[in-house]
Amino acid sequence: MEETRRVLIVDDEADVRMALADALGNGRTVVTAADAYQALAKFVEIRPDVVLTDLKLPGMDGIELMRRVRELDPECPVILLTASRRVETAVAAIRQGAADYIAKPINLDELQIVIERAIERRALRSEARDLRLRIADQRIESIVGVSGAMERVRKIILQVAPSRACVLVAGESGTGKERVANAIHEHSPRAKQPFVKLHCAALAESLLESELFGHERGAFTGAVTRRDGRFQQADGGTLFLDEIGEISPAVQVKLLRFLQEHEFERVGGNKTIRVDVRVVAATHRDLLAEVKRGRFREDLFYRLNVVQIVVPPLRARRSDIPLLADRFLRQAARVNNSRVRAFTDEALECLVRYPWPGNVRELENAIERAVVMCLGDVIGVDDLPPLLAPASRDEMPPVPGASLAEIERFVILRTLEHTGGCKSHASRLLGITQRTIQNKLHQYAGTDAAIDADDDISGPTEMH
Repeated sequence: MEETRRVLIVDDEADVRMALADALGNGRTVVTAADAYQALAKFVEIRPDVVLTDLKLPGMDGIELMRRVRELDPECPVILLTASRRVETAVAAIRQGAADYIAKPINLDELQIVIERAIERRALRSEARDLRLRIADQRIESIVGVSGAMERVRKIILQVAPSRACVLVAGESGTGKERVANAIHEHSPRAKQPFVKLHCAALAESLLESELFGHERGAFTGAVTRRDGRFQQADGGTLFLDEIGEISPAVQVKLLRFLQEHEFERVGGNKTIRVDVRVVAATHRDLLAEVKRGRFREDLFYRLNVVQIVVPPLRARRSDIPLLADRFLRQAARVNNSRVRAFTDEALECLVRYPWPGNVRELENAIERAVVMCLGDVIGVDDLPPLLAPASRDEMPPVPGASLAEIERFVILRTLEHTGGCKSHASRLLGITQRTIQNKLHQYAGTDAAIDADDDISGPTEMH
């Protein structure tokens, strides 16, 4: 059975709301709101398939409402209604994200077509996104994301994995370079052989050389037995060298020789050992700039950089944050034996807006903390690390320095936002009448119309 379409109509004129609800109610669930604050509250409640809003609304206009809606659900189409027939207005609305634009007086037949077309486009986009995600998960389970940047990373991984070529994985710390290296190994003919990793920056030069190539007994103080190095441990498989830009010039020479000849000697030994190892290296540094400064060998750079994969920072692929957050939530809940299962919309919005200087690693740590701190089964804003707390959309006017009217406007609008647009509740909190609030909203919208308190739009949801 096909699910009933849900339409949210937002207009401050009651007769327009009623007429549109009657016209669109056949086979659809129609919910109406008289202003943007009520609309946002009802949007969260019913999650409509399309929003139909007047451009000019009291308190918060249709463009700002559209922006808020797209923050809650980027896929939800918003159709703007306006008395203006100017082409420039239509173009501006579309550029700011509107699915379509209808001029008043409204042609109801045209509106029906526009609504269905917008819903169908949303369904197609959602279907395509889900398909891409299913395909991506089947092909490279460890690389999460549907952004264009991560699609390109996946494509290069699948192209280069079957080859023997060295790969240089570049990107900021915490972006998931090791996951990329592991994915290359898992999708290569070497997948059943060892995947060995070494963090080059964590070891002193003498220890790093021993870790890479092994050592003979007595090669240095403490070498009481012979030890195989990482190259020998990775024979037949892949060796991942993280932070390759930190190795010393002496180790660079020995690494270059291995990449050229596929052979080496243990520290303190003279027996030449040949192994079959594919090298994948990673760095957060600009190695080409290091070459120009004389800190990294040019010939080694070109040996390592046969294929380069640049992993984008998390702030450059914000559309992937909800997917990553959901995966980390499930992992953390399982490890910590927690019943947490989801995020509030506000918490998810905080995650998407935060710049994540520590990238995916920082996100994973933040989600685990939130799971541990959450007392219920849904993570809210208060459960997130303090750094993620959202800045107020409208800062409190400076006192002293602001006029009484500016402070009054701030207080009224923030109170309405808190009450979800319910004017009766807001009037009780502020100690003023609903008529005063309504008149103030029209002043803020640049109109002189006053609505009687009898025209109460703070009651139950209107359905037709």
